[in-house]
Amino acid sequence: MKKTRNQSIVHLFLFCLFVVIGHSQTLSKEKILNSSQKHFPEAVLQLKSFLEIPNDGHFPEQIQANLTKCQELFTDLEFTSQVIHTEGAPLLFSEKIYHKKAKTVLFYLQIDGQPVDSTKWDQKSPFLPVLKEPIGDGQWKDISFERLKTAYNPEWRIFARSSSDSKGPAMSLISALKILKNNKRKPAYNIKVIMDFQEELGSPLLPKAVEQNQDLLKADMVLIMDGTRHLSNLPTLTYGARGIATATLKVFGPNVPLHSGQYGNFAPNPVFNTARLLGKLKDENGRVTLPGFYDGISLSEAEKTLLKSLPENLDSIKRELGIAAYDNVGATYQESLQYPSLNIRGLEAAYVGKEVRTIIPNEVIVEIDMRLVPESDGDKLMNSLRQFIVNEGYHLVDGIPSEEERSNHSKLASFTYKLGSKAFRTDFDTNAGKMLNKALNRIFGDEIVNMRTTGGSQPIGAFIETLGIPAVSIRIPNPDNNIHGPNENLRMGNYLEGIQSCLAILDEPIPN
Repeated sequence: MKKTRNQSIVHLFLFCLFVVIGHSQTLSKEKILNSSQKHFPEAVLQLKSFLEIPNDGHFPEQIQANLTKCQELFTDLEFTSQVIHTEGAPLLFSEKIYHKKAKTVLFYLQIDGQPVDSTKWDQKSPFLPVLKEPIGDGQWKDISFERLKTAYNPEWRIFARSSSDSKGPAMSLISALKILKNNKRKPAYNIKVIMDFQEELGSPLLPKAVEQNQDLLKADMVLIMDGTRHLSNLPTLTYGARGIATATLKVFGPNVPLHSGQYGNFAPNPVFNTARLLGKLKDENGRVTLPGFYDGISLSEAEKTLLKSLPENLDSIKRELGIAAYDNVGATYQESLQYPSLNIRGLEAAYVGKEVRTIIPNEVIVEIDMRLVPESDGDKLMNSLRQFIVNEGYHLVDGIPSEEERSNHSKLASFTYKLGSKAFRTDFDTNAGKMLNKALNRIFGDEIVNMRTTGGSQPIGAFIETLGIPAVSIRIPNPDNNIHGPNENLRMGNYLEGIQSCLAILDEPIPN
């Protein structure tokens, strides 16, 4: 029978209504769990392939290799990509418009990793990923990746540089996008992705790139695929990060290393003066002694209560870290992260171990980092440190001291510093926080940790300041992942939950 015009209109209306209702319904927990588990063996192998590409941001050829791989991954997802050229290392931008006039989320992916010392790893190379299972007493046994095709153990781990920091989180997002594509389902919003290949170097060119590409990067929020979960290993959202500033102090001794027998008791060893200097930077309670170091920072009782609500136990944390006491900066671990810190991150003088020799070293090199909070002024704090060194009687030089300077000053040193990424902090009640919590609650119930800030640094301040949008970090890796050190690893249970988290987040509409 021939349809009337009115019947056709009704059918069209019902069809459109079905589409709208279907799109408004989010994926069920069961659907997310099943699809992620089905795709998981492929996701692990895809991560393994990515981890095989060395990614030290100091080397242009490694940057290019990773950039090319990222282009391939997003081309497979039918994204359009373009290289953002800078005065140094490039950035990669990818985008896909899923819905006209929809909101947009900008995802930040860190692709580079820390330098490696292969001799310290319990495998042939940090860039030859190994799957391992625990066998007790902190020991691990290599197993074949083939086992993932027929078995799964959440305690298995993949060991490789950047497995946790941060190719694992990046691949969690990419795998979730692939699952949606395979299931012919669109994310709930449009997506932009910015990939950074020098995060571990402080992303020195990122702020200028954001400033010059504001229209390209315009979004409603930035979600950061980087960072370790809370100590409880529960799904974690972090709303801020401390900034960073680094310094190098060189304390000079004699012109050249001297024989400790011939010149001991006569030529001063610069290590002793350096030790006295460094020892004065903190009091017996672990608080930094530089004037004004903690200025401008105050926590309300409500904020302290919120920090105390996180699932932490001081005795357990101390036992886990292997320490008897903690620096008395905050009353809790979380509270301590709300303040700036000063750290000696490296110290070198002469030789140790098999290379040790009986000499008086000619210099001591001290590498320092400060973690900054939004209330901190990095320049001011570093200049305070410089003045502290001068007040301790040191004559500061540029480069190597001259013969005249050596003759006239018993304490000689050089001091240089640079500022890295800025601190940032996002309010809990932005649309980003609301959307993320609703998405994760769908999968994990109330077992979600919302952290005010993380102790580490992320180069996100430029996005917040320039684009005027909130930023939240989606935390995936296990807290005991050895990031930045030998035997970095990613727990398989965390990787699977990371993919599930990303699926729920991609499928969650942004509130108005």
